[in-house]
Amino acid sequence: MSNHRTIVPEAVVMSKIFLIRQCKVMLDHDLADLYDVETRALKQAVRRNIKRFPEDFMFELTKEEFDHLRSQNVTSSWGGARYVPMAFTEQGVAMLSSVLKSDRAIQVNIQIIRIFMRIREMLLTHKELVIKMNELEATVSDQGESIRHIFSCLKELITEKGRPVEPIGFKTSKERSRSC
Repeated sequence: MSNHRTIVPEAVVMSKIFLIRQCKVMLDHDLADLYDVETRALKQAVRRNIKRFPEDFMFELTKEEFDHLRSQNVTSSWGGARYVPMAFTEQGVAMLSSVLKSDRAIQVNIQIIRIFMRIREMLLTHKELVIKMNELEATVSDQGESIRHIFSCLKELITEKGRPVEPIGFKTSKERSRSC
């Protein structure tokens, strides 16, 4: 697409985007790691500029949300976290560029914003595809059961209402016996 300079591999940034409270967010410790600053310094900069971060830009996870998220992660890079993390939406990440001034933070921030934009574009394309399929299905509905079955299967794949995806990771013997 373009020759934008990437500091961090895109896959690394993508792996640090979570869906919490129906929002795509990045956590403070992941952002601090990407920006190459201490989490404490990032949080301090945000707290000093808290008026720039309304709840739709940044929120603190509840203990339950944090415990759930931690239990979903196979790697334990959060071992010693004493405080629940701050979660930043796309707008919050953009606002961080006004409080973190290092060249690396600025470059990584630009990269993250571009990734969020691409995710949004993919979701819009996905929505448009569903609409076009519905229109096409309506025009061929008299063509027989087999075509309706094809559309049904495609919709199931697109809307991800197929079989539940098994989480990746270690299961205890107790969890394995419950899932069988």
